[in-house]
Amino acid sequence: MSSLVAYFSAEGRTGGIAKEFAQRTGADLFEIIPKEPYTKSDINYLNPISRCNREQIGGKDVPVEGSIADFGRYDTVYLGFPIWYGQAPRVVHTFAKEYDWTGKTVHVFATSGGSGIGKTAEKLSPSLKGAASVDAKIIKAASDI
Repeated sequence: MSSLVAYFSAEGRTGGIAKEFAQRTGADLFEIIPKEPYTKSDINYLNPISRCNREQIGGKDVPVEGSIADFGRYDTVYLGFPIWYGQAPRVVHTFAKEYDWTGKTVHVFATSGGSGIGKTAEKLSPSLKGAASVDAKIIKAASDI
């Protein structure tokens, strides 16, 4: 069995950390990319009608570009993203719902401009059906994972 680092990065910070961690550990890497890319105004959480706010509040699915072949070969998945509204962005939920997580250990790592991890693992768990365990923490660098 092997490990996978899957990540969504809105502005590059989470992506840089995910790539460094995957390189250090020898894990495979997969970027979660929304089919409709986010613009700077889409991720402006200060604007109540921005795309990210509408998606989070509405619990909307956000279609993902590409998929992971043979996801079953991974026993450990590191899942990274920036915290949006105290949880994973909706694109991460959509990604997660596309796979069978049965028996997998999931380590969630999130970047944040100031929010804590809150109930991120609990809120994401329904999208990770069958996962053996899910833990989550805020990180600032690859060495924190």
